[in-house]
Amino acid sequence: MDVTATPAAGTAPAELVKGLRLLDATTIVMGSMIGSGIFIVAAEGAREVASPTLFMLTWVISGLMTVVAAITYGELAAMMPRAGGQYVYLREAFGPLSGFLYGWTLFLVIQTGTLAAVAVAFGKFLGVFVPWVSAQNLLLNFGQLNVAGHSIALTLSSQQLIGILAIFLLSTANITGLRTGAWVQNIFTVLKVGALLGLVGLGLWWAGSGHAMPAPPPAASAETHWGWATLTVLSVAMVGPLFSSDAWNNVTFTGAEVINAKRNLPLALLFGTVGVCSLYLACNWAYVRILPFFGSPQGAGPLERGIQYAVEDRVGTAAMQVVLGNPGAWVMAAAIMVSTFGCLNGMILAGARVYYAMAKDGLFFRKVARINPKYHTPAVSLMVQAVWASLLTLSGTYNELLDYVIFAVVLFYILTIAAVFHLRRTRPDAARPYRAWGYPVLPALYIAFAFFVEWALLFHKTQRSLAGLGIVALGIPVFYFWRRRSEGFAGR
Repeated sequence: MDVTATPAAGTAPAELVKGLRLLDATTIVMGSMIGSGIFIVAAEGAREVASPTLFMLTWVISGLMTVVAAITYGELAAMMPRAGGQYVYLREAFGPLSGFLYGWTLFLVIQTGTLAAVAVAFGKFLGVFVPWVSAQNLLLNFGQLNVAGHSIALTLSSQQLIGILAIFLLSTANITGLRTGAWVQNIFTVLKVGALLGLVGLGLWWAGSGHAMPAPPPAASAETHWGWATLTVLSVAMVGPLFSSDAWNNVTFTGAEVINAKRNLPLALLFGTVGVCSLYLACNWAYVRILPFFGSPQGAGPLERGIQYAVEDRVGTAAMQVVLGNPGAWVMAAAIMVSTFGCLNGMILAGARVYYAMAKDGLFFRKVARINPKYHTPAVSLMVQAVWASLLTLSGTYNELLDYVIFAVVLFYILTIAAVFHLRRTRPDAARPYRAWGYPVLPALYIAFAFFVEWALLFHKTQRSLAGLGIVALGIPVFYFWRRRSEGFAGR
């Protein structure tokens, strides 16, 4: 029986209902995290650090940061298990403006931008099986759009079209019931975790079957010299790992729909992030064991191109080709399609709850707060999210969207973890069913290192970081517009 289909007797307007168990919440964490990034971003990271040691360290540090943030968020999730999650935490800690700026940026860039990037990646790997689906197969060309001196080509390729269709298909499925979305998430998360475990297993087999670990060239075998410059390079190179590990907080958006949320939300955050970050580290170890780290962009095959210059940055595909031959590319493409499809579903399900919460507060279009009376899902919010994410697929490449997103993401992570400190001081007597492990040391260390990552991004990827910061700042006048608009409706 779908618990979302039958409201309790005596309820008036339709509301969200509790239907997510611990397993469902955990698969939302894991499924939202695992997309296409783990199969792609290793190449750019390898080019930036130019050291296998630093390369692996980026994944270790990003994993630790993610888990520390998640166990800290657990305290807020248990305190305030409401629809909107992080939006609510910031609103309650620092006021409605801070909550709105998060929700505004989430809608404009963070959630929808990531949806666009993952949807395009889904189309990219479908192209392995269906050559018609390609970034080069342009169906429409809308010309150039100039934004802050940066020219963006607005096109519709067959690859982008497939991404848009996937977004709308999953958004429609999530309208038909919470359990529908949860079942899709559970199935695809199990499949994608199985695919990652298979990749790690192949790496173990390859390493243990007499194949020598690829040797670095003489110039690359020198000892890594630690210092400020190395730490800066490491921080910039963490964009890829952090992006691949992002979206774990999406489960907090569904707080009002999680059964026994005060217990299950912190557990889901812990189990999900530890599981995925461990898998990511193991997968990158497998890459380093199977492929040479260094390579040439002119290389004829995966061994000559190495991790650094894998064709179209498809490191996972290159590793599978070395182990399984040409069929390996097909196997990996299928695995990535499963992974990106499940990631899209989890983010679509969760993200719509934030805009719904904002609309309930009078800070977004009023119709977005409407709940479908039959299925008890935020149907309007799901469709608004789908439309904007689809438009974003027309406006940039995977790496461009990644760079815009990550600066704003880390900024709001810092603010939300700071909210734990603030609420401990201002609401010492509030019920806290779960208290963050390692408080105050671990949250403080996260904030300190995250600030350094922001500094590194600001100075080394200035234009895109400032663009992300500008999007956040643009929300300030929008907030006051919405608040006046809301007050005007209330006065009628």
